[in-house]
Amino acid sequence: MERRQFLSLALGGGAATLAAAGRPAEAAPVRTSARIVIIGAGAAGTALANRLTRRLDGAQITIIDPRQQHLYQPGLSLVAAGLKPSSYVVSDTAQWLPSGVTWLPERVAAVDAEAKTVATEGGQMLPYDWLVVASGLLLDHDAIEGFSLDMVGENGLGALYAGPEHAARTWAAASKFIEEGGTALFTRPATEMKCAGAPLKHAFLIDDIARRAGSASKTNMVYLAPQGVLFSVPIVAEKVRMLIGERGIDTQFNQTLKSIDAGARRATFTSETGGETEMDYDYLQVIPPQRAPDFVRQSGLSWADRWVDQGWIEVDPATLRHRRYPEIFAVGDIAGVPKGKTAASVKWQVPVVEDHLVGAIEGREGSQTYNGYTSCPLITRVGRAMLVEFDYQNNLTPSFPGIIAPLEELWISWLMKEVALKATYNAMLRGRA
Repeated sequence: MERRQFLSLALGGGAATLAAAGRPAEAAPVRTSARIVIIGAGAAGTALANRLTRRLDGAQITIIDPRQQHLYQPGLSLVAAGLKPSSYVVSDTAQWLPSGVTWLPERVAAVDAEAKTVATEGGQMLPYDWLVVASGLLLDHDAIEGFSLDMVGENGLGALYAGPEHAARTWAAASKFIEEGGTALFTRPATEMKCAGAPLKHAFLIDDIARRAGSASKTNMVYLAPQGVLFSVPIVAEKVRMLIGERGIDTQFNQTLKSIDAGARRATFTSETGGETEMDYDYLQVIPPQRAPDFVRQSGLSWADRWVDQGWIEVDPATLRHRRYPEIFAVGDIAGVPKGKTAASVKWQVPVVEDHLVGAIEGREGSQTYNGYTSCPLITRVGRAMLVEFDYQNNLTPSFPGIIAPLEELWISWLMKEVALKATYNAMLRGRA
């Protein structure tokens, strides 16, 4: 496919095709008076709310979330590399929520799965017939000793996950490092995490931008991971290993960021054996441990025999329905499944939850299943990316076979990230993807 053809596809029909994928055929709304509470107005909660308002007639749908701003999180890595302004990822929560849904802008304090109630920090008590937890996850920056978010942008510290302003301040620190040179440390946590490719994207982008600026000779790039591999999918891990080797980026495995001394610009890492290693840095990308919010971990909804330090909700991996409380579903980052903490996963999870929830209201079993699909547009340099898609079994599941090769650095994959992805994301929020 020529560039002109693909650009036309991405700007026009391509985005529409992506938006149409997974959309159920229009059916007559189901009449019900069910009380449905959705915790979280992020990508998953908003997309589901929009879909349910079209599928159900008369349902009392309440969405709980205190955030006035909606964040397009896939864009944070672009902001943190100076490729987009912080405003690129920010919109108003209200603009995406459908009419007929009650938005309660409060924080959730507790869920009582036995009594079927949700309590808010403002003192409200909401009974439900069906509950969908789409709360997202907690970025546990406090787990890194000596670090706080107000440090980002100073003393060589970055934290691209923390939000648009912190991503912009991350770029301020990174650009200063590119200009002055030195050692850059790129980290990732030992926990499950959202968009596990983001730490690699950031390392690749900062390295590429430094090369373009003629600063490569005075920079030393080090990627440190608690795991023993660079990516969870073996074939992708091998490709990333080759790319990192070609770029001269040092890799150190079984290293978990424990603490920092910002004044001395020194980071301490721990290994599986309990040993500690100190490393000096000029730029440090902090990606903290990631966990379920406190109200989830205190509710009894979490897995008891896996991810016990993280608290992800115990759901059937195929239906996303709670294994002990059938009137509860979890979708998005909070769901305790082996894969799926990406916006692309949400796109495929939400129709499954919709199908099973509406089916249960009608007194039937849902038929759709989630196979663990997730996608990582793994940016390897400005203007090049690999569109990596895979499932629970680590099978590659390309959406465009014959057009986009998943393990090649392509401008097409970059355009998918730059042009089509946000349009598809917005369509998903509207319940149209």
